Amino acid sequence: MPNNLPVLPRLMVDDAVKAALLEDWGRAGDITSQATIPATATANAVIAARKPGVLAGIALAESAFRQTDGDLSVDVVKQDGDRLEPGDVVARIEGPARALLSAERVALNFLGHLSGIASATALFADQIAHTKASIVCTRKTTPGLRAFEKYAVKCGGGSNHRFGLDDAILIKDNHIAVAGGVVEAVEAAKAYAGHLVKIEVEVDTLDQLKQALGAGPDVVMLDNMAPDMLRDAVAIAGGKALLEASGGIELDTVKAVAEAGVDLISSGWITHSAPVLDLGLDIEIS
Repeated sequence: MPNNLPVLPRLMVDDAVKAALLEDWGRAGDITSQATIPATATANAVIAARKPGVLAGIALAESAFRQTDGDLSVDVVKQDGDRLEPGDVVARIEGPARALLSAERVALNFLGHLSGIASATALFADQIAHTKASIVCTRKTTPGLRAFEKYAVKCGGGSNHRFGLDDAILIKDNHIAVAGGVVEAVEAAKAYAGHLVKIEVEVDTLDQLKQALGAGPDVVMLDNMAPDMLRDAVAIAGGKALLEASGGIELDTVKAVAEAGVDLISSGWITHSAPVLDLGLDIEIS
């Protein structure tokens, strides 16, 4: 389990889960459970992994049960960041059966989605563990879930890029086109930014890289460069700025990109296209 995981504030977790529960319950609640299960019935259940992966989002799953009925007891067995194998028990839940089943889907939706992101991130991170590079996420996240998805990236051994438009300056090709050039854009950003604001600029040629380095950004994003070109970029930069490789990097290419010597590798895929990790809830029959 990573030892640098941030803490998800309970208020933020509970608000997101409450909205999801209200969406699922609609106007009348879980009419299936109400129709088929006696109000006094209790049940024991386990959430377990059906595929290998990395866990993320246990606090949201726990919140779904807790907010549905305070009499539901959740025993968390695995922690966020833990590696899972098929059959591993993640949590045990016991208490009112109707409430348990009413919370099931919301709990599993959060858990499967975030664990999928953590698992995808871990696949990339494992490929580049022998290099100095780190895998980082982007702003390509599900609206409303960015904080949780970026947290899941951390669970998988990755790092976070900026959270929004307000916490760092990232000058991309369209900014450069309007500003009049790489140097002009970086210089304008440096004149605008406060002393705590980092400045990154995107380039797609080695000539642009040389121009950018002369303007003194903190980070240069190397967009859609092949490994050989990345190696040339690393040599040209000579440590003057952090270098981030970006653009269509996949699991079968990330190792070569990292071995080119870049500091960071950004991937939108790990948040916007990671498959859900298959976890299931089953009632234990005694």
